[in-house]
Amino acid sequence: MTYCVAMRLSGGLVFASDSRTNAGVDHISTFRKLHVLHQDSERTLVLQSAGNLATTQSIINLLRLRAGDAERPNLLTVPTLFDAAGLIGETVREVIFRDSSAQQSGSSTDFSCSILLGGQIAGEGPRLFHIYPEGNFIEATEDTPYFQIGESKYGKPIIDRVLSYDTTLEQAMCCALISIDSTLRSNLSVGLPLDVMIYRRDSFASDEQYRITEQHPYFATIRKAWAEGLLNTFLQLPPLQLAVD
Repeated sequence: MTYCVAMRLSGGLVFASDSRTNAGVDHISTFRKLHVLHQDSERTLVLQSAGNLATTQSIINLLRLRAGDAERPNLLTVPTLFDAAGLIGETVREVIFRDSSAQQSGSSTDFSCSILLGGQIAGEGPRLFHIYPEGNFIEATEDTPYFQIGESKYGKPIIDRVLSYDTTLEQAMCCALISIDSTLRSNLSVGLPLDVMIYRRDSFASDEQYRITEQHPYFATIRKAWAEGLLNTFLQLPPLQLAVD
């Protein structure tokens, strides 16, 4: 399993992904799930993937390969991020249909995947899309400024309580890290290291990418502070009184 979260805010975009995959308790591996395509001063696209690893790797590789083909629409030539989401959706359908059609009779392999696409293309503001296994997609709004894919339930409460469209990018990244930490504590199928990125509106840059390990000083500090803060708040709650006069 995996956990990825992306946020579209007034100042830009925030992305965070874990890197664990597993095919049972005795086959756990690390694979990057955050991928960046970049053209100076023109576009920055960020993809995050969850689901069948073979499917997502095929999709990412096809998209990168086709980005070098000037004869067909690709992620480096489409005029809007909406068009990019449509192109990715078509590729998702293509790969899932190809692989599911080839499986042996009686096989129950799940080839599905989900993809988050965020970024900015010159001429429009930053945008964020959630692309489903069927290839259709939805876009984040100011009212719903974030998407999650993978093992999302453990990390959702902190985001719902803290995040708004006007949250700063730095605060949003802190929120994303706490969200992933909450997931790490409750689900062994999500694991370190993390790949994270901050994209600032109109920068068309991709230099704020970081890998977060167990020893990362900031991550270690906020994990400890969050755990201690929750415990202290719990201990300060009023004594239990269930009977009503």
